[in-house]
Amino acid sequence: MPARKHIDKTNAARLLDRAGIAYELIPYEVDEEHLSADAVAAKLGEDIACVYKTIVLRGDRNGHFVCVVRGDSEIDLKEAARISGNKRAELIHVKELLPLTGYIRGGCSPIGMKKPFPTYYQASIAELPYVYVSAGMRGLQLKIAPADLIAFTHGQLF
Repeated sequence: MPARKHIDKTNAARLLDRAGIAYELIPYEVDEEHLSADAVAAKLGEDIACVYKTIVLRGDRNGHFVCVVRGDSEIDLKEAARISGNKRAELIHVKELLPLTGYIRGGCSPIGMKKPFPTYYQASIAELPYVYVSAGMRGLQLKIAPADLIAFTHGQLF
């Protein structure tokens, strides 16, 4: 039986450890050309309905916020603005992601950003026993109970 490869913990994993929240770190092989949630789900051998992506937006009234949506969903900017108390919302430019959150595209976790932002979860997340979100780096996902994820990030459903 081959030895299990050691997985370095990310900041998100260390924060969950400190909070006593159960999770699993699930590594997968990264294809830099295909960073989509569909590609991640395929690498994990999981249904796309269990893989959620983290999207950082800027509102015209309340500043930055985060939406966590199903991997096969597109963000509705009008809905995102409404739920966050903004009149308008826009995606941040990929160049802003690292300085703002500490994460890169394809490795942005809703846990452990440089500062906490209001976080909103697509309501479908609450129907699942577990979900996958980025652990804070490409090639590593957190498998976690949605209720624990939402509570830890002080998130709200939309």
